[in-house]
Amino acid sequence: MSSDCESYYSKENVFVGGFTCPKTDGDTTALFCCGFSDLKYCCDDPNSFFPYEYGYMWWLSLGALVGLSVAAVVLLAFIITLCVLCYLFITTKPRGLDNGLPLRAPGSTSSPKTSAHCQFACWPQGLQETLSERQAGL
Repeated sequence: MSSDCESYYSKENVFVGGFTCPKTDGDTTALFCCGFSDLKYCCDDPNSFFPYEYGYMWWLSLGALVGLSVAAVVLLAFIITLCVLCYLFITTKPRGLDNGLPLRAPGSTSSPKTSAHCQFACWPQGLQETLSERQAGL
């Protein structure tokens, strides 16, 4: 079994004459004509022929390489940003516990940490009115 590679012009525009696979000085399992329209060779896979120029494949590979490089840079920038934000979050936490506002149960008369003169006067106006109405109703 053998196959014929037709003559072609190489990338440098040099005429290359046709040949038969397998070549006499080549691999005996390379029975098929493979390659591109500007670069042909014998191989063992009948599906390795590409009808476009060999130079086109380099541009395709270059485009994929550029795309992957951009994706890698974006991913690296995201990871670095995430690490910086985590570091800032951890280092800017308050050291002590914040208990928030002092709470008291509705209806209780004792208010923690408030003096007698600031029982309602220090609270917002709407809250003062609501608490005054509730105490009047009790």
